[in-house]
Amino acid sequence: MRYYIIAGEASGDLHGANLMRALLCLDPQAEFRFWGGDAMSQVAGKPVRHIRDLAIMGFVEVLQNLSTVTGNLNLCKQDILQFNPHAIVYIDYPGFNLRIARFAHDKGFLNIHYISPQLWAWKKGRIRGMRRNLDCLCYILPFEQDFYARNNFPQAVYVGHPLLDAVERFKNMPADQSIPVHPQRPLVALLPGSRRQELKTALPPMLQVARKHPEYDFVIAGMTLLGDRFYQPLIQGIPNVSIVYDKTYPLLASARAALVCSGTATLETALFNVPQVVCYRANAVSAAIARVLIGDKIKYISLVNLIADAPIVTELIQQDFSADRLEQEFLDIVQEGSRRQSVLDGYARVHSLLGNAGASDRTAAEIIKLIRSRQ
Repeated sequence: MRYYIIAGEASGDLHGANLMRALLCLDPQAEFRFWGGDAMSQVAGKPVRHIRDLAIMGFVEVLQNLSTVTGNLNLCKQDILQFNPHAIVYIDYPGFNLRIARFAHDKGFLNIHYISPQLWAWKKGRIRGMRRNLDCLCYILPFEQDFYARNNFPQAVYVGHPLLDAVERFKNMPADQSIPVHPQRPLVALLPGSRRQELKTALPPMLQVARKHPEYDFVIAGMTLLGDRFYQPLIQGIPNVSIVYDKTYPLLASARAALVCSGTATLETALFNVPQVVCYRANAVSAAIARVLIGDKIKYISLVNLIADAPIVTELIQQDFSADRLEQEFLDIVQEGSRRQSVLDGYARVHSLLGNAGASDRTAAEIIKLIRSRQ
C-alpha cells in the first residue's frame, strides 16, 4: 500500500521514521512518499521537502515566510494527487498539516493525524474542522483522553507516547562510546532547540553558565543541518564547551544534568532520568499573542510538568529566563540534594503515567485497519 507522511520538525521526523518501520513490519510492500528529515530518509530515501526548509515557528516568523509556506502547501497538494496514496499520515505540525487535511478530505483521501495539536491549550476552534476532515486522530498524551471525550471526538484513539519507542530502541542498540566523559568533570547536556530562532535566544544564556563553571563539561546537542558555521562562533573562547551532532540520546545517556529549551526534548531528558532546567524565550510579539490566546488555560509549558500536572522541573519563561536565574536552578539540580532527588522522583511518576512503549506499532495497526475497512 502507498503511504504519504508529512512531518515538519525534528521530533516528527523521529516519530515518522519509527512509524515507517512499524508499517513495514505489517506491510512489507509499503511504498512511502514523505516530508521529513534524516531519520525518515534512512528508512525511505529522499523526502519531497526536508524539515530544514519547513521548521518555521511563531506568528511573526510565519508572516515573514508566507510565500514559502504557500508554495509548500501548493506543492504538497499536487504531489499527493500524483502519488494517490491509500492513506495520508500527518505528524503534528498542525499549521501546515490541517490545511492539507482539509484539501485531502475533499478529494476523498483517508486522513490520519498522528500526535494531536495542543487543542487543550489553544486554538480549540480547530476541533470542528478536525472532526470533519480526519478519519482518525492518534493522540499520545494520557490527559488528552478526557479532553477528546468531553469534546465529542469519536475518531480519537489513544496510542501512547512514541518517545517511549524511540528511547527503548536506542537502549537496545550497542552502546555509543562517542561522547567524551571526563572522570573528574561531570557532563552537562545543553539542548537549546532545533530551530534557529530558538537557538539564538536559548544558547547564549546557557553558555554564560558554562563559562562560570569550568568544573563541568558542557556538551551541546547540535544539528548537522546547521553545522559548525552556526555553532562555532558562539562557543569560541569557552574551553569546557563542545558540540556533538545528531547524538542527543548518547549525550543524555552520559549526562548528569541538562539545560533544555522547551519542547519534545524535555520529555526525552526525563525518560533518560537526567535532572533538567527548562527554558524558553519567544519573539516578544509572538509571546504577547500567545498569552492572549492561551490565557490561563495551562499552567506549564514542558511536557514533563504537563503530563504530571505538577511542577517537577523548573520552567524559566520569557523574562524569568536569564543567565543568573539559570545558573541558580542549574546548581540545585546538578549537585546532590533534595531538589535533584525531587526531580528524579517526579520522573518516576511521569514514567508510570505514560505506561509502556508500542505507540508506533499501535498507530501502524490503526492505519492499516482503516485502509482495509475502505477496500
